[in-house]
Amino acid sequence: MDRPDPALRASVTMTAAGLAAAWLRGLGSRDVTAQRRLFVFPHAGAGASAYRLAAYLPDTVEVCTVQLPGRESRFAEPALTSLDEAVAALAPLIADHTDLPYAFFGHSMGSLIAFETARRLRALGTRMPDRLFLSGMRAPGLPDRDPRHTLPDDELLATADFDGVDAELRELLLLPLLRADLTLCETYTPRAEAPLPCPLTVLAGSDDDSVDETELADWRRHTSADFQLHLFPGAPHLYVRGTERELAEMITRTFPARG
Repeated sequence: MDRPDPALRASVTMTAAGLAAAWLRGLGSRDVTAQRRLFVFPHAGAGASAYRLAAYLPDTVEVCTVQLPGRESRFAEPALTSLDEAVAALAPLIADHTDLPYAFFGHSMGSLIAFETARRLRALGTRMPDRLFLSGMRAPGLPDRDPRHTLPDDELLATADFDGVDAELRELLLLPLLRADLTLCETYTPRAEAPLPCPLTVLAGSDDDSVDETELADWRRHTSADFQLHLFPGAPHLYVRGTERELAEMITRTFPARG
């Protein structure tokens, strides 16, 4: 049997590395000091640069923020409208980088993607996250309050926070991206599966009018391990902006280094 061409093997390795780098911003950024990893899953309409948790976490934690197609460095790629497609792409890439203890943090749409990615990793038989931090999103299976992905452009624009953004950029790039992300969330139907063995910490701003405490507490049935619910007093839906330090401190306390 012919041996694989070394050059071909190197090419495949480089391609895989490039793919991982495109999807996981920050991967390898703390190679020398990292003892743990935190994979961050942004909210609808956001890219990896919207999250600055790395600046407030110790250098023993490597922060890898998911960069979905259709935004920032990947703006030329079509945005995904299926949660299953996003998870199918992400899970194998994360599975290749579970050599260190790791956790997930997802906000809003990111919570759903993080949750389903953990389920897919279980199906793949790979190492599971030590904890899932799920933020600003009702538990899977609960109905959306006011689905928006089918609204006409003008009505959808009226629901979005695009103040100060150039009108052409808003209509040509941001609006289609927001619609795609809302489609991904609002067409998601969770399959019946056993609860995850990972502990869950569910977070939200106490003044988040998109989700209430009962909807947040319903996440409890999706874990067979520890469950914690924490509300940031007086904070809105996008509480993450401006509370990175407090959030990072909570993650550090709850996701301790292993001996």
